Amino acid sequence: MKTNSTGNKKVTLRRRSIRLKGYDYSQAGAYFVTICTQNRLHLFGEITNDEMVLNDAGMMVVKWWNELENKYPDIELDEFAVMPNHFHGIIQIFDTNTVGADLRVCPFLCIHPHYQDRHVGRRAGLPLHRMMQWFKTMSTNEYICNVKNNYWTPFIKKLWQRNYYDHIVRNENELNRIREYIIINPMQWQCDRENPNHIHGDDNNTKWNQIEEMIYEK
Repeated sequence: MKTNSTGNKKVTLRRRSIRLKGYDYSQAGAYFVTICTQNRLHLFGEITNDEMVLNDAGMMVVKWWNELENKYPDIELDEFAVMPNHFHGIIQIFDTNTVGADLRVCPFLCIHPHYQDRHVGRRAGLPLHRMMQWFKTMSTNEYICNVKNNYWTPFIKKLWQRNYYDHIVRNENELNRIREYIIINPMQWQCDRENPNHIHGDDNNTKWNQIEEMIYEK
């Protein structure tokens, strides 16, 4: 089983707008996604000593995220992390029919050119939202089975929120900043806006605004 760079436990980032109007999410490029549990329920583990400790449900989420590469051969998974009530991951979609691709549109054809040989003659896969729908469906189905058979914490109506948030990664510098954010996020949990019990106040809002500006170079 593939894990993230620190073992099998990490992830979080400020969400961008839902779906960029008119953008083709099946085209090659790198995408940063955030998916939250319905009602922000803590279902996947807990933060202990600034580390994300996954429970069985959290490990199940990791399993189905890794399965995306088997389901869709023209993608590759990058840094990812499971947090108590949400998930962050970077997903790369390849299209080697494009030669000399613009880094702003197809960054990983330039960052990792050896992937071109691996995917010669292949079209980009299904749109990103179809992949996320499959991931949410498969993880939801397994979660339901374990609620019935292994007494996992039940959820109300839906495991995941109906939608998800994405950000189109523009270049390698931004990619590395997002990776770093994902890795260190458990250390920021007390201030994380996705944490219903996060620290409130102007200072905390300023801090998270600064994090967004650092990552996305606003």
